[in-house]
Amino acid sequence: MSVQDMIKKSVLESGMFSQYDIPKILAALAVALILGSVIYLVYQKFYVGVIFSRSFAVTLVGMTVLTCMVTLAISSNIVISLGMVGALSIVRFRTAIKDPMDLLYLFWAITSGITAGAGMYALTLLTAVIIILMITLFYHKQQNGRIYIAVIHYQGTQAGDEIIRCFGKRKYFVKSKTMRNEKTEMAVEIYCRQNDMEFMEKIRDIGGVEDVTLIQYNGEYHG
Repeated sequence: MSVQDMIKKSVLESGMFSQYDIPKILAALAVALILGSVIYLVYQKFYVGVIFSRSFAVTLVGMTVLTCMVTLAISSNIVISLGMVGALSIVRFRTAIKDPMDLLYLFWAITSGITAGAGMYALTLLTAVIIILMITLFYHKQQNGRIYIAVIHYQGTQAGDEIIRCFGKRKYFVKSKTMRNEKTEMAVEIYCRQNDMEFMEKIRDIGGVEDVTLIQYNGEYHG
């Protein structure tokens, strides 16, 4: 059988000229919409960035539904699948992903749409439960303590030694130390709990310290 005959047979036997299985389509899209809404709520609940992007969260819902629709379309026959692949191959996405966790939510939305469109509802729900449990576990661990960057401007060597002593038993690492004439700027990465900030008051009261700035460190800088 030639390729042309195979394509013709696929078109004739695909059922595209017959009535669609409306209940199956509605069920798959409904499951995709529900899962997309769950992903939206999980993203909103566990977001730890600076500014919550509602547009990105809504995109997760739409991506789940659209991926389900694409899966339903390409599962009918080889002609539609080849055409869909060709159409999607010309699309280029240029949006930069700043938070690596956003990739998790994106792939979660895409895979949920694919499995919902394929009718694997049990697999989709089980995966959602596992992902939510994993995110919840690591979220609570992260809430126990955070990493901060302390930027301190001071004068004199003695003040620098007293600043280090103020950190006590907390985990810290001197990231940079810049000296300009008699003034020194020191950036220290320190791990501490949210309610464990008394060392800031101690550093501020040290003679020679001009100012202290504490910045939450999310793991990367954006220039």
